[in-house]
Amino acid sequence: MMKHIFQQGKDQSRPTLLLLHGTGGTEQDLIPLAERIDPEANILSVRGNVSENGMPRFFRRLAEGVFDEEDLIFRTKELYEFLDEAAKENNFDRNNIVAIGYSNGANIAASLLFHYQDTLKAAILHHPMVPRRGIDLPDLSGKNVFIGAGTNDPICAPEESKELQSLLEGANANVELHWEDKGHQLTMGEVEAARKWYENI
Repeated sequence: MMKHIFQQGKDQSRPTLLLLHGTGGTEQDLIPLAERIDPEANILSVRGNVSENGMPRFFRRLAEGVFDEEDLIFRTKELYEFLDEAAKENNFDRNNIVAIGYSNGANIAASLLFHYQDTLKAAILHHPMVPRRGIDLPDLSGKNVFIGAGTNDPICAPEESKELQSLLEGANANVELHWEDKGHQLTMGEVEAARKWYENI
């Protein structure tokens, strides 16, 4: 089992929000964000199983912006299988999971979409990169994805955000790309835009 927190929501018809932190984060980090997006939903917040100089991450990287692809594939499968287990253990609807990821967490959420057709109902990706290139994506018809990006993001160039949008749209997902005139940090404006988007999916 991956280290995680599960908080039962008030309304079981709402999605379960899967929270995936950025590099060096913990399973506590995004809980306030989830409560802003949907205060009635279940929360499943997971800690990455990889340590980089003591900082939790969801998969290894070879350098800044260079992913260890083999580890990414392995860790994506590990998270996918963990979601199956967590749904049984906590009795929530496995088909009604919405991921909220930031940075490294957004990358593993995007990787779930790239590798598994049925893993997420929707995803809010704050400052993601393209997880893999040159692979065929599953048919993502009916999946909704919000990408939050910064025009001056030094880690994730605007072209990367646009490329991720076009790859997901090429697999039939509905994608909204939201720009903030900022860098890699998560802004309140971006969170607010994600909340409005979430209310309409």
